[in-house]
Amino acid sequence: MAHLGRFNTLTVVRETQSGFYLDGDQLGEILLPGRYIPHGLEVGGEIEVFVYRDSEDRLVATTERPRACVGEFACMHVKDIHERAGAFLDWGLGKDLLLPYREQKPKVRMGEDVVVVVVIDPDTNRIIASTMLKKHMSLEAPRYPEGAPVDMLIYAETELGYNAVVNNAHRGLIYRTNLAGPLKIGARMNGFVKSVREDGKIDLSIDAAGYSRVRPLSEMILAELERAGGRLNFDDSSDPEAIRERFGVSKKAFKQAIGALYRDRRILLLDPGIQLVVTPPSRGGRG
Repeated sequence: MAHLGRFNTLTVVRETQSGFYLDGDQLGEILLPGRYIPHGLEVGGEIEVFVYRDSEDRLVATTERPRACVGEFACMHVKDIHERAGAFLDWGLGKDLLLPYREQKPKVRMGEDVVVVVVIDPDTNRIIASTMLKKHMSLEAPRYPEGAPVDMLIYAETELGYNAVVNNAHRGLIYRTNLAGPLKIGARMNGFVKSVREDGKIDLSIDAAGYSRVRPLSEMILAELERAGGRLNFDDSSDPEAIRERFGVSKKAFKQAIGALYRDRRILLLDPGIQLVVTPPSRGGRG
């Protein structure tokens, strides 16, 4: 069964000057334009495609990959605004994605990046975007064990911290007190579940807890030191964003890891930077 707004593996049923027509089952035949046909594909063959509607509202298939499928959340750039229809977003395809005015809260502005969910409009059966994220999140109670790794999409800043979409399904919160600096709205990152409260709300962390976080990060820092010739210009005074870009963790986690390495006498603390301690070979005694 083929699905609008998702990836489908479909069979080529016939060839025309415009391209190949694919068997869309209940959706009927779907055109795969010639520019998307890979070398070697023939009638009877199968291909994975994304199915959507073109500017003339016809079903069409593409091998391009949108930033999000139906039911998924993503950050998209506002490319244009139509005074009656709404905003048009860049979602990675040739045709831009409509964000109707009724799905904007608050109204978006030209040139900004917005976090949206991709849905099918029940009235028109067209694929649209919505900034009303909560009403499209899963109603099922989240079942994540403590420390579970999750995908996080930051979508709003609050007094307590930052709200995030967890695994394209649930709402979570990263407390400001657990962060070394601000987060960017629209940023997608890996995180961890601190706890799931009785009301179903998820408390999140950017870093894994305790020893499970420090040990692998310490090994990563040692490997980076070896690749860099034994010295890195990173320490506990380095910029948080520079640390995250290089190591993918918060400054707090980085400081804990280099602290553990220093206590284990694996590194020296310089000013600035850190240096690998090279252990001299042991000298065996004479027999």
